[in-house]
Amino acid sequence: MRISKKIEQSNKEGKLWWSFEYFPPRTAQGLQNLLDRIKRMTALGPEFIDITWNAGGRTSDLTAHMVKTCQGSVGVETCMHLTCTNMPKEKVDIALQEAKKAGCRNVLALRGDPPQGKDEWEAVEGGFIHGIDLVKHIHNEYGDYFDIAVAGFPQFQLLPPAERDLEMKYLKEKVDAGVNFIFTQMFYDVDVFIDWVNAIRAAGITIPIVPGIAPIQTWNGFLKATSLANTKIPQSFLDALEPYKNDDEKVREIGTKLVADMCRKILAAGLGIQGLHFYTMNLEKGTKMLLEELNLTPRVETIKPLPWRQSLTPNRRQENIRPIFWANRADSYLSRTENWDEFPNGRFGDSRSPAYGELDGYGIWLKQTKEEALKLWGEPKTFADVASLFSRFCLGSLKALPWSNQAASSETSAIALQLAKMNELGFLTINSQPAVNGARSDDPQFGWGPSNGYVYQKAYLEFFVGPQLLELLIAHIERDSNMTYYVINKQGDLRTNTHSDGPNAVTWGVFPGKEIVQPTVVEALSFMAWKDEAYELGVKWANIYEAGTPSRKLMMEIFESSCLVNVVHNDFKDSQAIFEPFFKAGAEYTAQHINGNGSAAPKALPN
Repeated sequence: MRISKKIEQSNKEGKLWWSFEYFPPRTAQGLQNLLDRIKRMTALGPEFIDITWNAGGRTSDLTAHMVKTCQGSVGVETCMHLTCTNMPKEKVDIALQEAKKAGCRNVLALRGDPPQGKDEWEAVEGGFIHGIDLVKHIHNEYGDYFDIAVAGFPQFQLLPPAERDLEMKYLKEKVDAGVNFIFTQMFYDVDVFIDWVNAIRAAGITIPIVPGIAPIQTWNGFLKATSLANTKIPQSFLDALEPYKNDDEKVREIGTKLVADMCRKILAAGLGIQGLHFYTMNLEKGTKMLLEELNLTPRVETIKPLPWRQSLTPNRRQENIRPIFWANRADSYLSRTENWDEFPNGRFGDSRSPAYGELDGYGIWLKQTKEEALKLWGEPKTFADVASLFSRFCLGSLKALPWSNQAASSETSAIALQLAKMNELGFLTINSQPAVNGARSDDPQFGWGPSNGYVYQKAYLEFFVGPQLLELLIAHIERDSNMTYYVINKQGDLRTNTHSDGPNAVTWGVFPGKEIVQPTVVEALSFMAWKDEAYELGVKWANIYEAGTPSRKLMMEIFESSCLVNVVHNDFKDSQAIFEPFFKAGAEYTAQHINGNGSAAPKALPN
């Protein structure tokens, strides 16, 4: 969505909004760390983010890559900076084409800083000289496809009248050339900002103004940033911060309160401004502290329009349903379906592609290095050791497993004890969701989607289990007509008790003025495609151990002999019914393996 439309919609609804800026890092590891951070920070509820174009134009390819990734796999609306620096027309066109291909509809058009190593700005051959030239070119080539923003400088209000008026004239000319909104440079003097906004309105500029807010992270960083931008610092800021200049934590604490007060004044000044744009400097804590100080809590419909994060690329924007199996591996699902011509709608089978991609694009790999994995999971010697790791993950004391790179979701806590018990009994769980009967869409644990709605879930469990324990389980499941299952082994032999070829919707929502939304399903074709990935992750885990070691042998035995199973309990009103067959089967299995002296036999592997 174009940012101007987001702003317009927020103004109509009378809601405050916020957004974040990031810059491309210099190293590959830095890039991966930043993308992980951006994903985490989407939970803070930004309406959009923007990605800078490095001073001197040196990281143009990296900016384009970040825009593509943020639009596609992170699923957050992204604005791309684009400068004239070191950018001939052909290179500008490539950047715009790539942005459009990624679904990006917002561009901040800038002249840019001088190239690295030069004091004066100069145009390249075949390039643009002024920011307005870039604005006109984008409009000439793309019409109204892109929202175009330009930079605004509140500090210009402090210039001598003749220079100030000339800068205002230049800004008005850019706006008249087809600019949709203005991002401001950072500032700390709110009175200067208010005077500048009033001057802009008096000049006939009516488009939205987005104030750029820079959290204060450290004393030296604060002085350096304000010096580079020639930003006026109110004396009250200096008086409050300088006594603690050698204490970064105190500077951040005091700075947070100072900047928060500034934000409150902006929002209360009657300027028609209801949004704040935070210059994060690729840091998380300062921005988070500032949002907390302002009591700006994210709305569920912003951070979870669906239970999974939507991709915003053009061919996936309308995608509104996915199989549950990739709930914890969205990047893999995106990769394996990237060549589909259509994506499933609420009727799934009507527009489902005939095949999932092979396991080669995104690939199957552990996020952890070998050293990190060993530290995280140790060297299990028995099945009980392995089961304990799965139990700990469900209880929140283990931060990752191969099937989930992140800690267990908040909704898992509702069934954490039951999951832990299942694992102790021999069912190694890799995915689950609790039954939910009409939680409000703004519920912090289960909610998703637009406001004033209600969401529902069928209980779902997915796990590895040995053949003997599986047969005991199936016998109990078959006695409950509300339970359906799929079982598949590593060779691909599938068995099920369902009599329908269609999908089983396991998550749905009811919202005012909308059809029922069914964003998550269980169905056979997808489960069979997921099977290869699920087993391969187990093998990758086994391979962190040296060949011939007890840990390698144990892990390989588990994933060679176990079946992969998913179970749905279709009575969403009974939150505990799904667990009963597991506890009964587990008790029977344990009773069958009691030694003559009454103690349980050592459990190497429930087979």
